[in-house]
Amino acid sequence: MSIQISEAVRKEAVTSVQRYFREYFPEPLGNLEADALLAFFLQEIGPVVYNHAVADVQERLQARVMEVDIEVHEAEFTYWRQHDSKRKKA
Repeated sequence: MSIQISEAVRKEAVTSVQRYFREYFPEPLGNLEADALLAFFLQEIGPVVYNHAVADVQERLQARVMEVDIEVHEAEFTYWRQHDSKRKKA
């Protein structure tokens, strides 16, 4: 699965990559070079980030599922306990 980004996001990312190179490297990158570098990162490193995010979501969902019984638990066989406690008060 390749990671796709919108044209607007791609343009902003290319601009960011170019700025990074301007500020931290002696040679600036042109649009084509920055776009190619971005494409490489999306294809090569993007899946690592994506898979890690999916694993994080799975972990959080599993934790929530484990709490469902606590959140929605209903006491069982309560009629007679309630009935008897009302009779004792009367």
